[in-house]
Amino acid sequence: MADSSTPIFPRIHVKDPYQRLGISREASEEEIRAARNYLISKYAGHKPSVDAIESAHDRIIMQSFFDRKKPKMNLKKKFRELSQSRAVKAIQGRFQTPRSKVIWQTAIAFVLLGVLTLAFPTEEGPTLQVAISCAANIYFIYQRVKSGWRAFFYGFGSFFASWFLGTFLMVSVIPPILPGPRNLEVSTACVTYVLLFISSTFLK
Repeated sequence: MADSSTPIFPRIHVKDPYQRLGISREASEEEIRAARNYLISKYAGHKPSVDAIESAHDRIIMQSFFDRKKPKMNLKKKFRELSQSRAVKAIQGRFQTPRSKVIWQTAIAFVLLGVLTLAFPTEEGPTLQVAISCAANIYFIYQRVKSGWRAFFYGFGSFFASWFLGTFLMVSVIPPILPGPRNLEVSTACVTYVLLFISSTFLK
């Protein structure tokens, strides 16, 4: 048992191992070892102090070991690799940025459809507005591609894809947000209008 003159480590109860050893988190292994050796030699006569110092040192060394073993994810590199992948480039190649006039025309059309759908919900659902949105989608695509079969193919394809995705989002992801009759159909229609706006405006 140590006598009363034996110095006691003042940071013996400090939880953070770096603070306990009095070093920064950027300290090198040599600095960590030097701090440990200095404190051990200073408080060698007091076993609890020595144990606290050794414990802090071991925790820092183990954490450093695990940090070296754990692979570091370079998010910028991953994003760059993803953006340069063939799949992403293929998707990007199917879209373009049109003139502002085109964006405004399609935006106004689908906003009006959304307003009509929300303002006049019926027991039958927004069947008429959805049909108009499909026709508008085909029309706007035709105005850009100037090809009837492509406009028809792209229009119906994007319409069914948008309705399917909208239904999935409203059923599985987004909770019901609209009151009244047919709230699921109305909500799905509004999501579909957003997706149709994107396809009719930016799809090549």
